[in-house]
Amino acid sequence: VQLVESGGGLVQAGGSLRLSCKASGSTFSINVMAWYRQAPGKQRELVAGITRGGSTKYTETVKGRFSISRDNAKNTIDLQMNSLKPEDTAVYYCNAGSHALLGFSGRYWGKGTLVTVSS
Repeated sequence: VQLVESGGGLVQAGGSLRLSCKASGSTFSINVMAWYRQAPGKQRELVAGITRGGSTKYTETVKGRFSISRDNAKNTIDLQMNSLKPEDTAVYYCNAGSHALLGFSGRYWGKGTLVTVSS
């Protein structure tokens, strides 16, 4: 399975960005897809995840601001990010796996896309 992210960039605080991730290859086994992020000097953390059935999970700091969606037919997930804050600055990674539980990372990772929020 290959994951390719797009949509990162530079935005001012309070602005919005939409990230997209497309999966290709043997996608039939994929259940959970998610976005993780890693800021400089920090550990990679889960931002939001979604199952094939549409269940979602968000980290507390993005609830109410970010929204994850999925198109199973196209093997894509999107992350709509609103009210962005400088602390959202990070490399955002797409993740996917065949596991059942949200909150755990799968075996497949994209290369990442940089999101920079200026104050």
